[in-house]
Amino acid sequence: MDVFENVKKQLDRIKKIASLNDNEMQILLSPKRIIQVNFPVKMDKGIKRFHGYRVQYNDARGPVKGGIRFSQNVDLGEVKSLAFWMALKCAVVDIPYGGAKGGVEVDVHDFSERELENLSRAYIRAIYDVIGPTKDIPAPDMYTTPRIMAWMLDEYEKIKGEHLPGVITGKPIEIGGSAGREYSTSQGGAVILKEYLKGKNPEDLTVAVQGFGNVGSFIAKILHQWRYNVVAVSDSRIGLYDKNGLNVDAILKHKEKTGSLLGFKAKEITNSELLELDVDVLVPAALENQITKDVADNLKAKLILELANGPTTPEADVVLEKRKIPVIPDILANAGGVTVSYFEWVQNQYGYYWTEEEVLDKLGRIMVKSLNDVRKVAQEYNTTLRNGAFILAIKRILAAEQLRGNLELL
Repeated sequence: MDVFENVKKQLDRIKKIASLNDNEMQILLSPKRIIQVNFPVKMDKGIKRFHGYRVQYNDARGPVKGGIRFSQNVDLGEVKSLAFWMALKCAVVDIPYGGAKGGVEVDVHDFSERELENLSRAYIRAIYDVIGPTKDIPAPDMYTTPRIMAWMLDEYEKIKGEHLPGVITGKPIEIGGSAGREYSTSQGGAVILKEYLKGKNPEDLTVAVQGFGNVGSFIAKILHQWRYNVVAVSDSRIGLYDKNGLNVDAILKHKEKTGSLLGFKAKEITNSELLELDVDVLVPAALENQITKDVADNLKAKLILELANGPTTPEADVVLEKRKIPVIPDILANAGGVTVSYFEWVQNQYGYYWTEEEVLDKLGRIMVKSLNDVRKVAQEYNTTLRNGAFILAIKRILAAEQLRGNLELL
């Protein structure tokens, strides 16, 4: 299924709630620029060609921003959807960016380090003319890392012949990265959850985390440190469950040593079983479309915190709304990553860098304000937090389009 169909369904719903007209819908449904590239990469056993994308969805509020993923499942529908959600995400937290996303259709699991570096540099050579510190600022995403961002930055600077650290965020600190960026998506989500559950004792709350990559492992670690009772975690192969709470620090050490959750001494469960656990908070932190209508029908969690992009289908949203299970949506819950990327870009532009404490303080204030902004809009329209976040973001984007003369003032 084309993931962009989910975007259309989400926008159809918002059109009715917020009374959007056809011209506004046309802007929202139409990416400004779609770049498709085919490029050669020197591999250990010869030259191979790869297919990549960069979608620059909307830049009315500023230069576009979005990650690059290396995945065999990358396709245009996915990249368009992620770019759209990124535009909304930046608007929700009110940072001066539009939305973009990029990717290469590739499975890098068996790549040597040299092959991975060659792929990273070749992709930048294929798109360098459409990115830049004031045009389009990429960042890491699925199966890309700060190390890969360093190669990409170096390749871009070699082409341009000057130092331009603001072209890419999520870099190692040694070459212009920001303190706190590595775990900022998870930190932002944890702050949102804490504010949403203000007044409740963390020790009385159970949490299940689906996905144990960078975002999932850090949210589990942070919530464990904050004394939430993390009872389940999972990666792509296996889930772990203990009704009395898992030792997240021990799991992290086990994964660092073995590369997976397999073999850790806890009850093994499937990802499907994890999604249907009777917990206070479910945190989907893996891939899109994990919470389907069927899963929503059987879901027992009292609250969902979306740290993955698009983990809940529109059909599942309808079920969850009927069942009165609140969802803190992805474009709010996981916006901590792009917020600290924005901080990194600002620091690069100024050549002046903040401490980790300063970064986390600024991040916390933005996330709390954004949650309150979304709640206010949701209450105004008597709707869900997801719809409230969409309406807030869309109104900010359309206001910028109107001021630029791209929409008639009504």
